[in-house]
Amino acid sequence: MCGIVGYIGKNKAEDVLILGLKNLEYRGYDSSGIALTDNNNIEIIKSVGKIKNLEEKLKNINLDKYNIGLAHTRWATHGEANLVNAHPHSSGNVVIVHNGIIENAKELKASLINEGIKFNSETDTEVVAALINKYLDNDIIKTLSKVIGIIKGSYALGIMIKNIPDKLYVIKKDSPLVIGIGKDENFFASDICAINMFTNKFVFLEDNDIAEISKDKINYYSNGNKVDKKVDTIDIDVNSKSKNGYPHYMLKEINEEPMVLEKTLKPYLEDFSSIPDLKGYDEIHIVACGSAMYAGMIGKTLFEEKANTKAICEVASEYRYKNNIYNNKTLVILISQSGETADTIAALKKAKEQGQDTLAIVNVKTSTIARLADKVVFIEAGEEIAVATTKAYLLQVAIISLLALKLAYSKKLIDNIDNYIAEFRNIPKLVKNVIDRENEYKKIAKKIKDSENIFFIGRRYDYAMCLEGSLKLKEVSYIHSEAYPSGELKHGTISLIDDKIFVFCILTDEELCEKSISNIIEVESRGAKTVIISRKSLKQNRNLEICVDDVSQFVISLLVVPILQLIAYHTAVNRGCDVDKPKNLAKSVTVE
Repeated sequence: MCGIVGYIGKNKAEDVLILGLKNLEYRGYDSSGIALTDNNNIEIIKSVGKIKNLEEKLKNINLDKYNIGLAHTRWATHGEANLVNAHPHSSGNVVIVHNGIIENAKELKASLINEGIKFNSETDTEVVAALINKYLDNDIIKTLSKVIGIIKGSYALGIMIKNIPDKLYVIKKDSPLVIGIGKDENFFASDICAINMFTNKFVFLEDNDIAEISKDKINYYSNGNKVDKKVDTIDIDVNSKSKNGYPHYMLKEINEEPMVLEKTLKPYLEDFSSIPDLKGYDEIHIVACGSAMYAGMIGKTLFEEKANTKAICEVASEYRYKNNIYNNKTLVILISQSGETADTIAALKKAKEQGQDTLAIVNVKTSTIARLADKVVFIEAGEEIAVATTKAYLLQVAIISLLALKLAYSKKLIDNIDNYIAEFRNIPKLVKNVIDRENEYKKIAKKIKDSENIFFIGRRYDYAMCLEGSLKLKEVSYIHSEAYPSGELKHGTISLIDDKIFVFCILTDEELCEKSISNIIEVESRGAKTVIISRKSLKQNRNLEICVDDVSQFVISLLVVPILQLIAYHTAVNRGCDVDKPKNLAKSVTVE
């Protein structure tokens, strides 16, 4: 996925676009570029690497006269990350920036080459530029509508046309795009965060919408027909990007966890009836990607073990394509921090098409998933800037745990609800206590920093946490790491265990603790060094042992997760990794 931003108005376009790109850099940092016009000509400037490299190039160019432009920051999908493949791309009179993937680009490109059109890049984006240029005539909306009917895939396109210097055009399908409305100036972007410092008035486009943007007017089209659009006024905190003295956003966001937990949980704990009651459903499907899916796995186990309700948890990229068998009382829960995860959106749409009720757990209130789901429970993480999710993941776990608690109570499977509510109220304080033990995690990070392979093992709830701990470690430190159910060790994996291996063992599931201890003994007998996270000490004189408070299964995960996050963070720091922007990763996966 990539980030796009556009500006047309009275101010210097370069300044607006660069600031917008910096706020979109979480979406990709392989390369970046801008295209600017002043009614006479178009300047395209590109650079490989992070946006600061583009800024250096622009210092030597006088761009004061340009007040219309497009910009792009790239996360490579078609073609390697180099200057030729960097956006913007042009063909004839058309210049475009693109977030998404054109699935039939190869076929279209072959056809256009047969017509004598030449291409400079390996990208699918240049194919779209060539296609628009091919059909370009005086009716631009008709041209763009025709192209929509030809290309297949997902796309948010920003378009500049050389002989129409006072307008920009955008098209949206299955990729996020928002219009920003100012006074004698207008904007578009992949995310509100790119333009919310300039305006608080936004329009969210629907699939296949086209917008024609002038500095003082915007026309909207759907299926070739002019339509009206609702303007939303949204005020967003523009100061959230400060690191507040922390060396990295990831560390800052981990330290914000007690505060955002309290903010998210407080309204539900004060009014327990405000938590959605899932008692009417016989089955729950939890669908998400990456860390959000691992949060869902904890929820699945709680629904089954504590609320006696059948639950499945599946990765959205598989769920969207399989034959999902629903009964008449199935709820589909979608989890996404951004609310723009492409596979999760597709799974949501599929569930709705088949008549299923949907509930979203989302951080971004203006997102596609928040708008499409039947019900939404918002987490209050605020803006999360580090690519590796921390506070948003913890809140996802908290909310799905609260949903499971409410369901268990509604089904009369627990009766001491006040005790559980008190426990949830106390959890922000306990999380802060866990975070404050940072020196313990630093010692572990120093010991594992030179490892080539690390394993995480646990059972049931603990296995779900192992998956997240393993993912976090490899995301930011680049150490190869795998998570396994403890009971699977004998089925092949134990052959990899030797005295060079560290094995993280999570032991919070009291019903299965003794069985997991036997697995620890197995790996230690083969020379492995273990890091144990448990409710109470195993009292075997281990140096690498961390104990957490003995709380209920509904909240124990909330104490373990920050430990795993901080170990991953300090390991990455010790290895000299770019903690906030790990290689090859982007924050929000908005393409399939």
